[in-house]
Amino acid sequence: MRTEVDRNRSYGGPMTPVLSRRALGRATLARQFLLARADAPVTEVVTHLVGLQAQTPHTWYTGLWSRIAGFTPDQAADALVNRQLVRIAVMRSTIHLVTAEDALALRPAVQPALDRDLFRNYTHGRDMRGLDVDAVVAAGRALLAEKPRTNKELGALLHERWPDRAPASLAYAIRCLVPLVQVPPRGVWGRSGSIAHTSAETWLGAPVADKPSVHDLVSRYLAAFGPATVKDVQTWSGLTRLREVVEELPLLRLRDEDGQELFDLPDAPRPDEDVPAPPRFLYDFDNVLLSHADRRRVVTDDVRAQGYEPHGPVPQFFLVDGVTAGDWTLHRTKEAATLELRPFRRLSTMDDVVREGRRLLAFLAPDAPNHEVRTTSPSVPRP
Repeated sequence: MRTEVDRNRSYGGPMTPVLSRRALGRATLARQFLLARADAPVTEVVTHLVGLQAQTPHTWYTGLWSRIAGFTPDQAADALVNRQLVRIAVMRSTIHLVTAEDALALRPAVQPALDRDLFRNYTHGRDMRGLDVDAVVAAGRALLAEKPRTNKELGALLHERWPDRAPASLAYAIRCLVPLVQVPPRGVWGRSGSIAHTSAETWLGAPVADKPSVHDLVSRYLAAFGPATVKDVQTWSGLTRLREVVEELPLLRLRDEDGQELFDLPDAPRPDEDVPAPPRFLYDFDNVLLSHADRRRVVTDDVRAQGYEPHGPVPQFFLVDGVTAGDWTLHRTKEAATLELRPFRRLSTMDDVVREGRRLLAFLAPDAPNHEVRTTSPSVPRP
């Protein structure tokens, strides 16, 4: 049995502990509650994970189901309605599900990424040139304080005052410069609604943090996604030039099997690489797939070999032994709900995947008259 850290290898200088890619994956999966589900409230889990990417209305519920023992949709839906959870643009300038407290703390910490998104944006950046941005922000805040509005509504109202600028660009400026939450019923399980926003301050009745801590942001990232390189932290957060921040923290230094320098919290879990990793189902924008510059700790070469359409539906993967082993699709008719499993290769543990798939199907479609889990033949990776 190989141990978590192979201490018999080094890359020059003092001997540095080395993590195999498999051990690296196990460490991240443990922190993501994908080795063992958490027995904890939804808000506590979301806090630990530093949010879930959630630009789709409902697919992220699967991410919580895979991570929390006994999770039911109402646990997150009620927290959204009660304003304990919100959906807001934070890391990577993408919509995340975060707690109310983190919405106020994280958004100012990642504001440089949203500034870059706005002013360097090919579509909207040109409309920012020569614009009194502060006046636009003040006007946008006032309009959103009156009531939640869609981007189309907000852009049209701002366009009345700035007729030489595109309505969509004016609305995008507010999206990037004002912490906006998507208000329910959008995102509530089993319900739908327009994509309407108001400011986080209005919705939560509190101001955003005036002194955001990037050091705290990095530490929390490592607690949920580490061990990691500086590039990994930057990929997840959307921030740049974080080397100095990382160097200032009291972190453990490691190496991966390619010699890349890794950083980690000294007391964070780093399980043995042979710890069992049960089958788990991920959703389309699951952060465990998106939050590292080098994704090989979880994402196998088989994913790239599938040749997914870059502008097509985002695939949803299932994990076997801690790595991507196939994709899954839910099909619904009036008569039945069918979970289609498409493994990338022949799997000796497919029965375990099917059993977990049945549980997922019961979660996703409890009202369907009939349930079926169907496995297709393994796909043949492209040469």
